[in-house]
Amino acid sequence: MAIAWSEKASSMEALSLYPPMSPPVILTQDELKKIAAYKAVEFVESGMVLGLGTGSTAKHAVDRIGELLRQGKLSNIIGIPTSKKTQEQALSLGIPLSDLDNHPNIDLAIDGADEVDPHLNLVKGRGGSLLREKMVEGACKKFVCIVDESKLVKYLGGSGLAMPVEVVPFCWKFTANKLQNLFEDSGCVAKLRNDYKGEPFVTDNGNYIVDLYLKKDMGDLQVASDAILRIAGVVEHGMFLDMATTAIIAGELGITIKNK
Repeated sequence: MAIAWSEKASSMEALSLYPPMSPPVILTQDELKKIAAYKAVEFVESGMVLGLGTGSTAKHAVDRIGELLRQGKLSNIIGIPTSKKTQEQALSLGIPLSDLDNHPNIDLAIDGADEVDPHLNLVKGRGGSLLREKMVEGACKKFVCIVDESKLVKYLGGSGLAMPVEVVPFCWKFTANKLQNLFEDSGCVAKLRNDYKGEPFVTDNGNYIVDLYLKKDMGDLQVASDAILRIAGVVEHGMFLDMATTAIIAGELGITIKNK
């Protein structure tokens, strides 16, 4: 009996050497966005001209760039903001700013996305800044897209959420009907975007946004893009095709970097 007790005691003592397993840490969506944003800022080097994105994910990247400038770890950075909101944020952080007129060639842009397909095509603009984002990100040598894994889709429009189109206010209903009819086979419903007051949402450029809700994919994206842009009254759409060079995707299992 003594031997049996001794064996049992030794076994219990050995078990006590190992701490109880901690429950898995579940990160919030915002924490995942911050992880992706900070990883993207690792691509930034002193002396660069940077496209500064707009939205909840890009905000973390701009904050980080400002922090590194204050710490002296980055210097001689020039930012090109993609919205008035980002411009205000960057100025508050002491990031020197300019525009495309003075810096038509951008070294690197960092921005979020609303959807990312397997080919790194994006939907952007649910924050309302798609025109300026496309102008800035179309002028950069490298465009790093930062998202959490919830933004991954099989095809653009696959989330069932809005695919934005910026339109002139003049006869916007006429333009919206044209857009809806264009993608009738995809079950498209076109809706004017309103602000929190119930009034038409107005972009930084003084335009409206018509949101397209799709039940099926649009087929050839380049054909769809060209067809949208041929409609008189359309300014730009939120499909960013063949523009992102790298996607940084934050998920529960860590960071995934996907290059074009």
